[in-house]
Amino acid sequence: MKDIKDLSFDEWKAELVQIGQPAFRAGQIFDWIYKKGATRFEDMTNLGRDLQEKLGRAYIVGTLELFGVFRSKDRAEKYVFRLHDGPRIESVLIPAGGRATVCVSTQVGCKFACAFCASGRHGFVRHLAPSEIVGQVLFLRDHIDMALTNIVFMGMGEPFDNYENLVKAIVILNSPHGLGIAARRMTVSTAGIIPGIERFKKLGLQVNLSVSLHATSDAQRSALMPLNKKYPLGKLLAACENYLKEGGRKITLEYVLLKKVNDTAEDAFHLARIAARLKAKINLIPFSPVIGLPFEVPEEGRVLDFRRKLEDKGVPVTLRHSKGRDIQAACGQLALLERNPSDRLFRCAPK
Repeated sequence: MKDIKDLSFDEWKAELVQIGQPAFRAGQIFDWIYKKGATRFEDMTNLGRDLQEKLGRAYIVGTLELFGVFRSKDRAEKYVFRLHDGPRIESVLIPAGGRATVCVSTQVGCKFACAFCASGRHGFVRHLAPSEIVGQVLFLRDHIDMALTNIVFMGMGEPFDNYENLVKAIVILNSPHGLGIAARRMTVSTAGIIPGIERFKKLGLQVNLSVSLHATSDAQRSALMPLNKKYPLGKLLAACENYLKEGGRKITLEYVLLKKVNDTAEDAFHLARIAARLKAKINLIPFSPVIGLPFEVPEEGRVLDFRRKLEDKGVPVTLRHSKGRDIQAACGQLALLERNPSDRLFRCAPK
């Protein structure tokens, strides 16, 4: 049966008309699901028994099954969900000051196998449906003692590789009939899928865009991010320029610092030039260790020196020490769980 949360508000109105119901019922049903947290049609008391039964025969209000919660010393929390067909995904809650950000997955696994990231090490299984993307946010909204303020699509998977489902989830999250989350409080991170960037600028919502750069030359970027061979740096930067020219919001460039790999003075020089070209800010992220990968975290002094070199060129820089390292919940650490999980997947990274 179809999950009702796979449909946008307008699609659900059309579905209701198809089954002979007035369109205003869509507002009632969305209110029950997204405002009151109902998961059964029989709880939607203003629909009438006949309609409840009719809906129940054709649709479900699916929920994610919680497999486990892992809590970090720095207050980050990793939520592991088991999907209806067996695989598992991970979401991360990141409290900071008065904000509560949820990092959402868009795929089971990842196709793109970035060398420093855990998500693609076990391959790609499937895309997440809109209901499964939205379901991560709904679960946290209903099970934590703080209001969610921001959503980042930076979990497992490449969001633009699952473009249609991603956008439908964003529309539902943003809709006043859905969760009513402001577009500017949502951020999509891409490894550089150019067709996705080109389509995203036409979405008509002021959702933030982050581009995972991580290198400043094609040779280096292709070694770290095989996707660069298909969408090389020059074409990616041109796509970003076009995105800005056609009304896209300011882009953030994400740059994971890997010790003695991409953290030299020359790297900083070229990164500053790219940021100036795009009038972008840099999100500088020291590497978070992943079990089995050869990369190391740069020393704090080297990280600060790299940041200074960027700032000396007039580039706005945010230094982000990812939360949740001790529970493998930081940037690049989310991994595809096996169907028969082993505790080794949750061991703390080496200090």
